[in-house]
Amino acid sequence: MSSLPDVATWIREQLPTLAEKYGVPGAAVAVLAGDQVVEAATGVLSTATEVTATTDSLFQIGSVTKLWTSTLVMQLVDEGRVDLEAPVRTWLPEFRVADEAAAAAITVRHLLDHTSGFEGDIFTDTGTGDDCLERFIEVLADVPQLFPPGERFSYNNAGYCVLGRLVEVLRGKTYDQCLRDHLFTPLGLTHAATGPYEAILYRVAVGHIETGPGAGYEPAPVWALARSNAPAGSMLAMRPADLIAFARMHLGDGKAADGTQVLAPGTAARMHEKQVELPYLGVMGTSWGLGFERFDRPGAEGGELIGHDGNTIGQAAFLRMVPLAGVAVALLTNGGDAAMLYRDVVDHVLTELTGSGLPPLPTPPAEPARIDASRFVGTYSAQVADLTVSQDEDGRIWMLQTPRGIFEDLGERPERKELLAYREDSLIPAEPSQGLYIPHVFLGDDGQGRALYLHVGRAIRRA
Repeated sequence: MSSLPDVATWIREQLPTLAEKYGVPGAAVAVLAGDQVVEAATGVLSTATEVTATTDSLFQIGSVTKLWTSTLVMQLVDEGRVDLEAPVRTWLPEFRVADEAAAAAITVRHLLDHTSGFEGDIFTDTGTGDDCLERFIEVLADVPQLFPPGERFSYNNAGYCVLGRLVEVLRGKTYDQCLRDHLFTPLGLTHAATGPYEAILYRVAVGHIETGPGAGYEPAPVWALARSNAPAGSMLAMRPADLIAFARMHLGDGKAADGTQVLAPGTAARMHEKQVELPYLGVMGTSWGLGFERFDRPGAEGGELIGHDGNTIGQAAFLRMVPLAGVAVALLTNGGDAAMLYRDVVDHVLTELTGSGLPPLPTPPAEPARIDASRFVGTYSAQVADLTVSQDEDGRIWMLQTPRGIFEDLGERPERKELLAYREDSLIPAEPSQGLYIPHVFLGDDGQGRALYLHVGRAIRRA
């Protein structure tokens, strides 16, 4: 294994080359090993302005925000003000989804580990006022229940907005202010912004998106998603070093660098522990904790790997932590093939500092079997997309993804791709998307021998 200075030299030499290789306009990275932190940055914050990306630049962290929200909730658990096993309605009696029995049964733990069961990609904009989360809760009243609470994992953005509202009610202040008072301040953060009005005071990255296949990446016309989705990851921006300060607290049994006890002893470890298994999705965790994504690495020398990813409008964030080794790495980007940059940079860092890198990625079989796909054929529908699976006369399997809602508004177009037989009850795309092959898992039974859910991180129910 290498020393941290050796890793720092490699990053500073290779990051510019790799960012250019993957078409990433700007990137910044920070690595923690023990008590030492190294940083690097490359590229520009916007191709329109060509302002240089530095280690003091802010990037959006997207859904990595969920770790901050779960930490705010666990502080309340530490104080004895929240019980993980109690229904959410204990503190939010107005909480409703379409299934009344489910709404009454959903607990705080169900929300934290994504097992609440209601459809979670709800991005309704309820305004920029301090009441936006309160109003967002009202929007959920008609949201369908996909499965009984606790039955399975299905990634749920809206559930984290409910948790953000829970924090607001018990603290008596906005979610943004809770972040500042209970995390930014005790962690000593100086460059963290809860929205655009704060971010503009710093060097801040703009996301870059493709306007069409092969058209290249251009600055996104919108900087952030709705404030009502802030606890799920729509706005929070910071430097990689600030994200590392958060990770260091989690690796240090809840203590900030200056010794401030942000979480009670033992609470961070509880958050990292396995709560629910996932079907094999390849690019997501193999299990989930209380907010934390968990990755199996069979035979890994460095111990368990935990963290979270984040994606907003043209920005992508990656946080990985190896608690046993005291190592963390944060990579923030503003466009391009960010996932492959992550694979190259973070895999190298983890291998050099812990002896084990990232889990291998799934790939299609060299000679896929021809199968009867009748169990899979049909349309699976969610708020953001319809996924229609079909099989042609030659036995080839196809999926048409038609965007709906916010994704349609953002200009996404229908996409058709071929799927191949992969594992039992699982198909995999014949061609990669941004370098990745994401397995499509078919679960359950609709009573007619057909799959009830198509699972791609979210359990999408047969229409």
